Amino acid sequence: MKWKGKDLFDLVCRTLGLRETWFFGLQYTIKDTVAWLKMDKKVLDHDVSKEEPVTFHFLAKFYPENAEEELVQEITQHLFFLQVKKQILDEKIYCPPEASVLLASYAVQAKYGDYDPSVHKRGFLAQEELLPKRVINLYQMTPEMWEERITAWYAEHRGRARDEAEMEYLKIAQDLEMYGVNYFAIRNKKGTELLLGVDALGLHIYDPENRLTPKISFPWNEIRNISYSDKEFTIKPLDKKIDVFKFNSSKLRVNKLILQLCIGNHDLFMRRRKADSLEVQQMKAQAREEKARKQMERQRLAREKQMREEAERTRDELERRLLQMKEEATMANEALMRSEETADLLAEKAQITEEEAKLLAQKAAEAEQEMQRIKATAIRTEEEKRLMEQKVLEAEVLALKMAEESERRAKEADQLKQDLQEAREAERRAKQKLLEIATKPTYPPMNPIPAPLPPDIPSFNLIGDSLSFDFKDTDMKRLSMEIEKEKVEYMEKSKHLQEQLNELKTEIEALKLKERETALDILHNENSDRGGSSKHNTIKKVPRNEMEAIENGLSL
Repeated sequence: MKWKGKDLFDLVCRTLGLRETWFFGLQYTIKDTVAWLKMDKKVLDHDVSKEEPVTFHFLAKFYPENAEEELVQEITQHLFFLQVKKQILDEKIYCPPEASVLLASYAVQAKYGDYDPSVHKRGFLAQEELLPKRVINLYQMTPEMWEERITAWYAEHRGRARDEAEMEYLKIAQDLEMYGVNYFAIRNKKGTELLLGVDALGLHIYDPENRLTPKISFPWNEIRNISYSDKEFTIKPLDKKIDVFKFNSSKLRVNKLILQLCIGNHDLFMRRRKADSLEVQQMKAQAREEKARKQMERQRLAREKQMREEAERTRDELERRLLQMKEEATMANEALMRSEETADLLAEKAQITEEEAKLLAQKAAEAEQEMQRIKATAIRTEEEKRLMEQKVLEAEVLALKMAEESERRAKEADQLKQDLQEAREAERRAKQKLLEIATKPTYPPMNPIPAPLPPDIPSFNLIGDSLSFDFKDTDMKRLSMEIEKEKVEYMEKSKHLQEQLNELKTEIEALKLKERETALDILHNENSDRGGSSKHNTIKKVPRNEMEAIENGLSL
């Protein structure tokens, strides 16, 4: 009951582990008007609903000029990423279609990590809200077609960690015209309706129909004084020759909110142009150490992943070779069995042939004996003699045939013996090959696995009193060359990105439904044609070397 706004705000920041508290605040709604919890006022003394629970929204109240330079903690970057992404999807920040696709690809990288075709198959983004409804309705494209284009860019972000992908998202989003701008409905002295925009760069006056391009801009370093009286708000430029700009808001509480935002944005504007405080220096040093540690951890994980993949490939190769050797052994066994069966058949046939040859030889001998007996027998009559001669002749022919058949059978038996010998030789070779396969080592010697990194990874302490640097001319030249090289790489990357955006814009232009274009779409296209489609092209960017003018100029 006694807590002030700061007590509740500090508790939220401690719960989140957030140290860059100056960007954030607790927001609530009062009579359709947004308000922020005051740090020095009791929570329940605010004009909030007394019904429980009392609801506040922890949101970014002020935006950085350059997210990459100013946002130090990873939690700060993550909170800004979530808020800006929601504002783009809710169309509170206008985003052109081609940039929406690129931002969606970084959001997918931040959530899913590196693209893996075996995991991230068609339809894996079906339930994700990645594009503003305005963009989806503007083209005759199916969800599958949008997913295909988002995935094509997503695949190019391989190797980026979540914090890196979120920072790339913010670096693109911060160049959108409506990024970080708080709009308020106002009227000038003549009663003309206008919009006042308050952001990190200054104050801007817009036509209500065009929130992209301001009609007048007052950078913070060109404003001498801001004040309000009742509903009248006054902006006094630093240059006294320029007329004072006055306008009226709809409600007194709106003027209070505008002044709060002006004070907070101006304070941050001043802070950016001064040396970092000790707290910020410590935070940046810790962030660098943490980034270096994470980088080494990612490298270690990448090496382990590579070693694991190599081990899996080696295992697969060994399994393949083992399977191949098993197949070879099976084939050798089958060949051995066939050889043994052939040898048995040949041996049996040779035995039969040999027995037939012996039988024929015996019959030939018996025929010879019969012939000799017939010759020795005296045939008394000529008829008997003639018959005897005929029988003798037939016996001789039969004996000759039997001898030839015996000789043929003997040769066939010799051939069968030779075939049997060759079959047994083949059987011996098959057994020898099977023995070689059985005794061959199953797994070849593996390359030794590199030893893991030692657990005591060196840390880098970048805050020290004993650090000294002696830059020689060669060091300066080398540093200059490295800076120039980084600049060239950045320009090439920016050029490549712009080419990709233009290519996608051209590709989907044919599918656009012109009748569904909103007023902001038309204004954005006109700005693009004039070459002024980014925030820093439409609003004057304040140079950082105007410190003296800033210190002597603005008082809030």
